Amino acid sequence: MVKRLALAVAVLTACGDNLEADESRQGGDTTVDDRSADAFSHAAANLTALQKMQAGDGRSPFDFHWPIPLLGPLFNSDACLGCHSGNGRGLSQIGNGALQSQALIRISLIDGIAGQVPDVPGGDVPVPGLGLQLQDHATVGLPEVVVTQSWLEHAEIYGDGEVEMLREPRLDVHRPDGSLLGPDVRMSYRQAPAVFGLGLLEAVPDDALLALADPDDADGDGISGRVNLVWDPDRQATVIGRFGHKATVPTLRQQTGAAFAGDIGLSNKLAPEPDGRRELSDDQFEATVLFLSTLAVPAAAPRNAAARQGRDLFDRFGCAACHAPTLATGDHPIAALAHQVIHPYTDLLLHDVGDRLTDARRDFLAVGVEWRTPPLWGLGLVQVVQPAATFLHDGRARSLAEAILWHGGEAHPAREAFRLAAKQQRAALIAFLETL
Repeated sequence: MVKRLALAVAVLTACGDNLEADESRQGGDTTVDDRSADAFSHAAANLTALQKMQAGDGRSPFDFHWPIPLLGPLFNSDACLGCHSGNGRGLSQIGNGALQSQALIRISLIDGIAGQVPDVPGGDVPVPGLGLQLQDHATVGLPEVVVTQSWLEHAEIYGDGEVEMLREPRLDVHRPDGSLLGPDVRMSYRQAPAVFGLGLLEAVPDDALLALADPDDADGDGISGRVNLVWDPDRQATVIGRFGHKATVPTLRQQTGAAFAGDIGLSNKLAPEPDGRRELSDDQFEATVLFLSTLAVPAAAPRNAAARQGRDLFDRFGCAACHAPTLATGDHPIAALAHQVIHPYTDLLLHDVGDRLTDARRDFLAVGVEWRTPPLWGLGLVQVVQPAATFLHDGRARSLAEAILWHGGEAHPAREAFRLAAKQQRAALIAFLETL
C-alpha cells in the first residue's frame, strides 16, 4: 500500500500544474458536472464543438436496436444500450424468457485436450461449435443454449452482530435438446460494465501499470497485482490487456468490434464476413469508437464529515492498495484525453479476490480467482442511472456493503477491516463511496 500511495504522489508531481489536483474532478479536464440519471451520457467537457458533434454520431449505432436480418442470427442483445442502460452497468439478467439478455456467459475448454488449440497465442481454447461466448437468443431457429437463472443466499455477520444477506447466481445451462455442455467446458457469467471514461483508461501508459504491478509481492504488503498479457491482432503481438472483467482486451477498438460481433451478431471492420462485407459500416464503427472513447466521467459529489472520514478509512482499511485513487494519462490520439490527472480508483491489474468469486476459468494469464480491479468512479451514481443495477462482475451484490463482503484473497484483510469495524465507520466508508 505504501508503494501505491508513493506512486500516486509521484504521478501528481510529474503533472506540474496539476499538483493540487482535486479528486472531485475524477476525469481531469474531461469531467462533467452532472449527478443526475444522465450523468454517464455526456461527451468529455474539453472536446471541441466539432469533436462533440463527431462523437455524437456514434451514439446512434450504440443506441440503435438492430433489426433482422442485421441482428444475429445468434445474439445476446439487439443493442449496445440494451446491456449498458444510460451508458452504465447492465442488469444481472440472462435467459431465453426475455427478448434479450443483459449479461452473458464466456466459455472455453480446459487446457490440454488433445487436438484442441486456442485461436490466438496464449488464448483460451474455444468450444467446438460454440466458440468462446454463448448466445442465448436467435433470430431464426434455436439459440445455442437455454439458460435459467436462480439465486442462492447466505448470511454474513458483522463484528457487532448485525446480519447482511448475500446472494450469488446459479445458472442452469443446457443445449436446446436438453444435453449439457460437458465436463471439459468452463463457464464464466458476466454482466455488462459501464462504458464511460474508457478513453482515459486506454490513455494510461503501460509503464504506469507495470509500475503498480507487484506479481511476487516483493514489498510484502500482501497485494500482488499483475498485468494480463493478451494477444493483439492488430499488432500481431502479446501486449498488456486492460478492458473486460479479466483485462483480456488491449484496446477500446477491439473491445467494440468484439462486442458488436459477439453480443449482437453484427459483422464489422474488425470482424468482417468471410467475403469481407460488413453489416456495420466502417463509418458507424469509427464513430462508435470515438463516442465510447470520449464519454465523460461525472464529478464526485461534495464530501460531508462522514464521507471525509470514509475517504480516510478507504486508505486505512487497505482498499486503495488495489483501487488506486489516482492515475495519469499519457499520449493519446484524442488530445483531450492526453496528460490528464484522473481518479478512477483502479490499477487495472489482476488481483486474487478469493475462491468465493472464482469462475474456475483461465482467461489468458488470468486464473479463476483473478479479476481486473474495476474502476470506482461514478459508483455513487450506478443506481441513479439504473435503479435496478447491482455490483461485482456478475451482479450478485445488491449494495456496496454486499460487494465489500464478497471480497477475499488479497482483499481479505480489507474486507475484514470493514466487517469488524464499528457500524458508524462502515457507514462512513459507504458514504464516501457514494460520493464517487
